[in-house]
Amino acid sequence: MVEDFEFRGKMKRKGFGVAKRRRLIRMAWLLLILVFTGSMYLHSLSESGSPVAETEDGVQTKNKIAFLFIARNRLPLEMIWHAFFEEEKEGRFSILVHSRPGFVLNKVTTRSPFFFNRQVNNSIQVDWGEATMLKAERILLRNALLDPNNDRFVFLSDSCIPLYNFNYTYDYIMSSTRSFVDSFADTKEGRYNPKMNPVIQAQDWRKGSQWAVLIRKHAVAVANDHTVFPQFQNHCRRKSLPEFWRDQPFPTHPWKEHNCIPDEHYVQTLIAQLGLEGEINRRPLTHSSWDMSSSKDKERRGWHPVTYRLNDATPSLIQSIKGIDNINYETEHRREWCTSRGRPAPCFLFSRKFTRSAALKLLNMSLIAVSVR
Repeated sequence: MVEDFEFRGKMKRKGFGVAKRRRLIRMAWLLLILVFTGSMYLHSLSESGSPVAETEDGVQTKNKIAFLFIARNRLPLEMIWHAFFEEEKEGRFSILVHSRPGFVLNKVTTRSPFFFNRQVNNSIQVDWGEATMLKAERILLRNALLDPNNDRFVFLSDSCIPLYNFNYTYDYIMSSTRSFVDSFADTKEGRYNPKMNPVIQAQDWRKGSQWAVLIRKHAVAVANDHTVFPQFQNHCRRKSLPEFWRDQPFPTHPWKEHNCIPDEHYVQTLIAQLGLEGEINRRPLTHSSWDMSSSKDKERRGWHPVTYRLNDATPSLIQSIKGIDNINYETEHRREWCTSRGRPAPCFLFSRKFTRSAALKLLNMSLIAVSVR
């Protein structure tokens, strides 16, 4: 009160009238409100997933995208990704690679410095169609979550290519507060194993591509899951394929086997089980071409997406993929029109499966990695 009295006394001695004093007080309050709302706005941006974060000492940094590669050994498309990451000068990304145990990314095994020593040291042997693929994904997430600035987590195969440059990709992913998870109801018999009930109920069973893009909350949920994952280990296995029967015991009743590919169901089903489907965009950001007639082997037809080879690498191919603006989910009678920042946008930021020769041809033609449109 004394200080307030002295302040008002000084204003009177300097000729401040009542109206001027009130105007000054209002301006001071307005300034305080602006400072407070500004700090709250920055905090809300950080919480909503926009590219603002703070270190422990209060210094603002950019949130990062963690690019999580699942590879057999080397990364055959390393130079494509080198061109993609080379554009970024602000460090808004991190890279982790899951390869076979003991494999090291160094000057001998990769030509791109971006991948030096980016392999995880606790990798496992991964077999297609087995729960080991899920283990690899969870290992990558646990390692990536150690960096508090990693805010989005992108799963990529060693045959994936980026369709756009880094800035476009970053803005597209970070502009959404939701994960991108290809997820739809699986109505075909033989995938869901009733033995999973009651831990996993049939109404929560989902199918989709494993190449998801997760926000941090969902990445934590996948990495820390100890309920749904064991069910997939025990009851979700691919059906025996004819070409493998010579090396493995012939199944007694092959028609009773559940043809369950774990990586096509796990993340989708876990999110549904946790009641988090309202927090995801139920569509992928990675394009795959499933041509059921591409294989001459009837037993393997449709098991794998089309592989793009040198002759397939054309401007028309890339433009056709970039031109996809909606995805139709027949089992749910649902069509997803793709948007970014509330406006119509291409559906896919990445595409697979490309051979090394095809990808390098596209890079040399400036059709990928360094292009915006």
